Amino acid sequence: MCDDPLLPPAVAAALADYRSLRDTHDVRWGEPPLGYVVQAWATVFLDNRYGYWAAALRQIAGRHPGVPPEDLEAHLGEVDPDRVVRDALAGDVLDNLAALRLTPGGCLLEAETQVVLGDRPFRTGLLLDSSRDEPVTVVVDGVPYTVGPYGAKVVEVAESVLVGGRPVELSPLSRRAEAAVIRVRAGFPCRWSVMGANGQGWYPQGVPPKRDAHRRPYFHGDDLVVEVPAEPITVGVARGMEYTTAELVVTPEAGATTLVELAPERLYDSAARGWYGGDLHVHLNWMGEEPAAPVLAAAAQHGEDLHVLNLVAGNVAGERVYDVEALRHWAGKDLPWSDDRHLARLGVEYRNDLIGHCTAFGLREPPRRYHSGFLGTADWPPNAVALEELRALGGVTGYGHPFHTPFGDDDPPDVVLDRGRSCAAREIVADAALGLIDTLDVLNHSSIAATAAVYRRLIGAGNRLAVTAGTDAVLSFCRRGTASSPPGWERVYANVAGPLTAESYAEAILLGRTFATTGPWLELTVNGHGPGDTLELPPGQRVEIAVSSIGPEVETLEIRTADGVLAQGPPGRLTAFVEVREPTYVVAVASGPPHPRSMHRSGAYAHTSPVYVDVAGGHVAREADVRWCLAWLERLEAVLRESGTFETPGQLGDHLALYERAREVYRRRLAPPGVR
Repeated sequence: MCDDPLLPPAVAAALADYRSLRDTHDVRWGEPPLGYVVQAWATVFLDNRYGYWAAALRQIAGRHPGVPPEDLEAHLGEVDPDRVVRDALAGDVLDNLAALRLTPGGCLLEAETQVVLGDRPFRTGLLLDSSRDEPVTVVVDGVPYTVGPYGAKVVEVAESVLVGGRPVELSPLSRRAEAAVIRVRAGFPCRWSVMGANGQGWYPQGVPPKRDAHRRPYFHGDDLVVEVPAEPITVGVARGMEYTTAELVVTPEAGATTLVELAPERLYDSAARGWYGGDLHVHLNWMGEEPAAPVLAAAAQHGEDLHVLNLVAGNVAGERVYDVEALRHWAGKDLPWSDDRHLARLGVEYRNDLIGHCTAFGLREPPRRYHSGFLGTADWPPNAVALEELRALGGVTGYGHPFHTPFGDDDPPDVVLDRGRSCAAREIVADAALGLIDTLDVLNHSSIAATAAVYRRLIGAGNRLAVTAGTDAVLSFCRRGTASSPPGWERVYANVAGPLTAESYAEAILLGRTFATTGPWLELTVNGHGPGDTLELPPGQRVEIAVSSIGPEVETLEIRTADGVLAQGPPGRLTAFVEVREPTYVVAVASGPPHPRSMHRSGAYAHTSPVYVDVAGGHVAREADVRWCLAWLERLEAVLRESGTFETPGQLGDHLALYERAREVYRRRLAPPGVR
């Protein structure tokens, strides 16, 4: 038997281990019950129409009536997730979760009826939802489950349900249909969606049943065979953000094969302009319904025409680091499916839930550290230590999914700092001042607006950071909103000099020649110079700024400087002129409402890295932004004293010493240019 280059023995053994964890523990793989671990199970059912966190906090508030609202999140690991699912659904049923209502007068089965081909077996989730004031036992496929008063429990059902010894009629769960076959072909790898009239997805044999943030079923490849019911079927095809989508309704004949030839059209060709788009934060395995082999990443990257894919090894809530075996095998090497237009590498997500999660691209070898602060261990060392190691190993470093709360340009730092162990990038203000990070994922799965506001504060304070994108897509999830969406639904485009390699892409990022986007193409020039360039001008020099966009989802273009919005207009092209009197930066922003091309709940968004404008030899260091960063560090010190876990005073002292070094940098930037 030939060795599989995509599945070396250590990676195959790890994958088998992940499957065993899934089979033993469900989608949480036995991870400690932190709030986001519990949520991972619930969001297999609760898509973006339903508010898991709101329902969970209501439950916690009921259990802890004296706890202030701002402290409730510390108890999220205590929730009853089955009840959260029931409460969040508020009476709705889902395609993967029927409901058996256990009322004082009897029971009622509610379901979205699913189509089953021929005599195939059928299983689905079943929510046991009791409005009775006493416990009730329900026997599902021979297994008894006790549901407490007004309680809820999620189980799986295949054959039978008994309540009070009486069988429940299960015909609403499914209906049988004759089988047909369709063959989908575009002539190149694509993302396909094959869907019945009820929204039910159909997939090639052995392919994980994935759904994206819009709840669309999808899979990747070309010239694929899919068994479907012999009834109207909608076939859709897409290929990442540089292409349009195409759709066709067919009614295949029972027992026959119907060929569907369909291809998306190109909207723009970034590589032809020397720009390559990448997703710097993707997990192969990180809990989920279907542990993912590297072949799934290969299919997704080519099917999305994603130029650069950074698969990161990382822990969840304990010691285990998922995909570290793959990192050890492939560190410093292109993954086997890479070619001249597609580059895949293994990287790292270093994680501390109190002070932030950092990512690295382009590592030559694995690091020694992957996380801190889990399972009650110390929040030590500072992230700076990990960043220094990742840098020494050749990594391009940055913070991922930085901020989660609403935050505006004029808000004080407290708004994003005062939220427990929220994975927020709290140490970024210190690490940026000390030159330890290269990028910030302004495009992320959480709050883009908040991250963009913090980013502009950071560059306004004199820090040089490139805009990047990391989706935090997880290939082992099938149904979890943006996490189960295809990698590359947000991308950082970098203007690469010469052929695409890990080194040339990293260099372009380090030079700041980037923009990040949910889909729109966005260009910025200042006197003909693009992102990453620095103009050196005398006071009073007039400059021309031009912005252009491509993409149907854009509603507004903005030109921003360190002083705020300079110009705003409709999509297509926007120009402005300004006389520069002091050092500044110029960035462009494109935005729009929710759109089928954008997986992010807030809609379409793109943001460039800056063109820097130095005046009379001075660099941008806007006083208001510098003082904002100093205020951040003051509040951060208090947060660590209040919420950090440390084994010795010296461990806290290491953080405080880091912050003092950063303060010194910012204070120097407040001094007159001649004495900095």
